[in-house]
Amino acid sequence: MNALVALCHFCELHGPRTLFCTEALHPPSPSPSSLAGTAGPGDRDRDGDREGEGLTMRANSSATQRGEMCEGCRSLPASHPGFVSIDDETGIRFLSHQHPRQPQLFSVVRQACVRSLSCEVNSDVCPGREGPIFFGDEQHGFVFSHTFFIKDSLARGFQRWYSIVMVAMDRIYLINSWPFLLCHLRLTIQSLQSTALKVFDIEQGVCPQRSVRMNSVFSPAVFPHQRSGNAARSLTSLTQHPNLWASLHSSFSWLLKACGSRLTEKLLEGAPTEDTLVLIERQSEQEEEMSCWEGAEGGDSTSQRHQSESKLGLDFLCDDANLNELPGPKFRSLRHLRQVLGVAEFRQLVWHVLMGNQVIWRGADPGLIQSAFTVLKSLLPVGCVCSVPYSAQYEEAYKCNFLGLSPDVHIPTHVSSSDFSVLVDVSIERNGRICAVGEYDISALYQFTISSANTQPTDRGPTLLNKLEVALSNENLSVDVVSHCLLCLKEEWMNKVKVLFKFSKVDGRGREDTQKVLALLGATGTGEEDNVRLLKFWMTGLSKTYKSHLMTAVRGGERSPSQ
Repeated sequence: MNALVALCHFCELHGPRTLFCTEALHPPSPSPSSLAGTAGPGDRDRDGDREGEGLTMRANSSATQRGEMCEGCRSLPASHPGFVSIDDETGIRFLSHQHPRQPQLFSVVRQACVRSLSCEVNSDVCPGREGPIFFGDEQHGFVFSHTFFIKDSLARGFQRWYSIVMVAMDRIYLINSWPFLLCHLRLTIQSLQSTALKVFDIEQGVCPQRSVRMNSVFSPAVFPHQRSGNAARSLTSLTQHPNLWASLHSSFSWLLKACGSRLTEKLLEGAPTEDTLVLIERQSEQEEEMSCWEGAEGGDSTSQRHQSESKLGLDFLCDDANLNELPGPKFRSLRHLRQVLGVAEFRQLVWHVLMGNQVIWRGADPGLIQSAFTVLKSLLPVGCVCSVPYSAQYEEAYKCNFLGLSPDVHIPTHVSSSDFSVLVDVSIERNGRICAVGEYDISALYQFTISSANTQPTDRGPTLLNKLEVALSNENLSVDVVSHCLLCLKEEWMNKVKVLFKFSKVDGRGREDTQKVLALLGATGTGEEDNVRLLKFWMTGLSKTYKSHLMTAVRGGERSPSQ
């Protein structure tokens, strides 16, 4: 993360000052000469400069500044080399000293320090001037600041004012990291405050300062000397922590690393896809449902909440399962599933998936069934997928179109005789063997029996299935290429679904006009019936956001002529 963390202090003699600063140095990009395997003199000189940049104080530690520092304004002496930590995974170095290395960063941190300890205080958010606040601009960077007090028996008001600031140029990233930063900075602050409070109590027990000050004689001539003597107390003396700065370096370095790795950026080209919109809507619905459960009262609501949480977690694991992490034998891709089941059986199974029929797998290996569902679900838009990975009882088709069952579960008669379901029975054939490459030979382990009451031929369509089989049968195409081919086919047919939805559902056109649109979309001809069924099924997977936006746009267009 391109950010910087600093500990600041309001000195009673010199005002706001930076005490300690930790920044991240990313490894330099390789130069053309280094790529060629040779390093010129300039490169060696720059490398030497980089090694010493974080280990010495630069121009910001001039003699003038050192002369203006009291004990309370200083963390590390000028001769101290500072602290360095290196992240072995990324090569990033975390450097800590009293001030940043670069003069530009010094001025930015200096301004953030002054503002955090003077004018940037919100009485509503930070009662008593303690707490978090956000400020900044594009020119000087954006700042997350948390002000707090440290107990000091010799200070005015028996406390000193500090703040921890994080400075970054990315406003959105810093705002999104607010809960994370607030949680972990409070841990650091509470540790400092509790340690200083123990020292404060000990000092007050030895010599109570309140009674001493009330009994002392006040005069304008003596006051500046008293104030000067009380101001010069370092944070080390207030906490009596011998390794305070090393501990803060570790804490700030971890904070920069963790905050930079918890959020990642993704480049989205164009509008979000329907799958993205559906996933966002499902996440929002789950969060609302969770909040309702948390607000409910009574034992029944609690038990229901736990049951639903487990179900949601199971669905999530199934939807986002990584095939490489599933134990035991598993299907790796659509091509692998086609090789195991056979060409005709695979086409029959995929036809039922694309038509929206309920696909039931019954067997003793949940991992194998889960891998089959993960592979098959890639054929459909996210909005058309509802799965129960593994159950001890049958679930109706309106609840799920992918259902995994244990071997002893009986299929109801109305389901086994229905044209809108397909059953895959997985039985253990004999003791399996492991291939030379260390993978299970599924064909030797299991026998697959596919049964369905549907007698409609599946060799004519839909068009999407025909094109997919051409790609799968082409051994010159890798699995990744086939996956991208399937993605393009899904996007093509989702666009056709949107056109059909707009034409038939929103505009309310008749059957004759709808038939013309289907011909225009290329859904007529061979396999027309299957194409229409696919379009109608996929129409149920459109996001609520898209449907609402389309209806609003149409109604707005209808009102505009009258206006």
